[in-house]
Amino acid sequence: MSRIVVVGAGAWGTALAVQAVRAGHRTTLVARTEAAASAIRTAGESPRLPGIRLPDPIEVRGDIPEADLLLWVVPTQHLRTSLGRLTRTGGDVLVCAKGVETGTNLLPLEVVASVLPALSTGILTGPNFAGEVARGLPAAAVVASADADLRERVQTLLGTPAFRLYGNDDPVGAQLGGAAKNVIAIAAGAVMGAGLGENARAALVTRGLSELRRLAVALGGQAETVMGLSGLGDLLLTCTGPSSRNFSLGLALGRGERLDDILASRSAVTEGVSTAAAVVARAGDVELPICRAVAELVAGVRTLDQAIEHLLSRPQRDE
Repeated sequence: MSRIVVVGAGAWGTALAVQAVRAGHRTTLVARTEAAASAIRTAGESPRLPGIRLPDPIEVRGDIPEADLLLWVVPTQHLRTSLGRLTRTGGDVLVCAKGVETGTNLLPLEVVASVLPALSTGILTGPNFAGEVARGLPAAAVVASADADLRERVQTLLGTPAFRLYGNDDPVGAQLGGAAKNVIAIAAGAVMGAGLGENARAALVTRGLSELRRLAVALGGQAETVMGLSGLGDLLLTCTGPSSRNFSLGLALGRGERLDDILASRSAVTEGVSTAAAVVARAGDVELPICRAVAELVAGVRTLDQAIEHLLSRPQRDE
């Protein structure tokens, strides 16, 4: 039996801790503070994933113990700071975050490498809603890493018949898919909130997939990765699932709500808001009209009507 430590007691971290127990391992869920850990122990569940009772084997604590595998489940914008908590270097680190760090425009694994370059790392990504994974519903995800041994270890440790893990040797493409799809999901939600119809959403998601492919290839990833779980699969879920934070934020924007008011009403992070500008900056000259429109929308540079008009007035071209 291996020891798996999940750093981050939010919805996804809690779900992965439950999955680790389901896979038969000693599991520790690490909250931000000992006070937060104590509250979770008392309640028997994380406030970020209400209704999911933590199995008794899960230990909840505020510090990070030794582990055979560390799952780092912290939002990308807090990833750098959170890594300062890691005082031990034993075990592999699997980052379970999507996005691009603002300011540096680094992908999650690049952030880890800049802080702790000696670690063996990979990324866990794909079309997963935390509540469904926690309840044991069928799901699949990607373990992307340049380290083939790490990919195989994670598949063996975390995979179960209902949680299928696929290896991928293209961590750049996998991370870009997970980051950019959140931005496109905001656009998809805005389309629906504005009452533009299912045809418009289908067209936007399809063109968004083309943006993902151009972005991945331009930055050193593989086009094939974009057609897999970490690209197309995640895009479909995030642009259609009502539980998607990014889609629901776009939906509210499309209905005329103010961004500040939407964010103020939420306790969970909506990654696409901060990722939009960072993706565009990292892309450089890569053609990303939808991502750019979202970045301008959330920055207040364009109104929703102006963003829609700009996209619809683009020159016609072959697909």
